[in-house]
Amino acid sequence: MITQIFSWLNDQLLRMTWLSESVSLLVEKVFGLSVQERLGGSIQFFIYDTIKIFILLSVLIFGISYIQSYFPPERTKKILGRMGGIKGNIFGALLGTITPF
Repeated sequence: MITQIFSWLNDQLLRMTWLSESVSLLVEKVFGLSVQERLGGSIQFFIYDTIKIFILLSVLIFGISYIQSYFPPERTKKILGRMGGIKGNIFGALLGTITPF
C-alpha cells in the first residue's frame, strides 16, 4: 500500500504525468497532430518542458526566498565570521550552492 502511494506521488509530482497527459491532449485535440509523429512529439515536448521548467523554477524561487527571509545577509555574515579556515569556506560554498537566488 505504501509503495503504491509513493509510486503515485512520484508519478504525479516528480514526473508530472498529469502535465504530460494534458499537453498531449492539447496537441492532439487543438492542433490536430499526433504526438507519435515527429512534429507533434516535438511540439508536445516543447510545451511540456516549458511549463514544467516554469513550475519548477517558481517553486524553487519561492522556497529559497522563504528560507532567505529567515537568514538575512547580516546573520549569514555573522555565522560565517565565526567559522574560520577551510570549514568556513566549505560552509560558505554550500550556502552559495543551495541558495543561488
